[in-house]
Amino acid sequence: MIEYKLEFCHDRVWRDHSKEGLKAMLNELKALGVDTESAIARMNGNANLYTRMLGKFLNMMEGMTIPMDFAESDCEKMAEIAHAVKGTSGNLSITPMYEAYSEITELLRKNKAQEAKEVLAKVLPVQKEILDCIAKYA
Repeated sequence: MIEYKLEFCHDRVWRDHSKEGLKAMLNELKALGVDTESAIARMNGNANLYTRMLGKFLNMMEGMTIPMDFAESDCEKMAEIAHAVKGTSGNLSITPMYEAYSEITELLRKNKAQEAKEVLAKVLPVQKEILDCIAKYA
């Protein structure tokens, strides 16, 4: 059973405090490939907790960017960032980002910067849509 109560989310306040607003956000995320049902199930059906975690994810992502023009000598540092994004997006079932950052992490660990940049270029538009969706309701 999904709990639909919305509260404060880290340093963000949810704009739409209704059950309908939560459903709209979850539906939009689902359309973007996010497995919201498994994420909420992982949180014992607590959609409120999931929305708080999404807000924290949004805040985290503000400081977790991999620039497209990073130097090959920065592969290790970029792999650490990619690994953090992979783990957090995986915990929240943000599948498109999890899958892409899993691949990016592995490529960077093998010093395959150009291949990692190609995967990054593909995921960034989807990532922007997902983060914009979260921000719209945060």
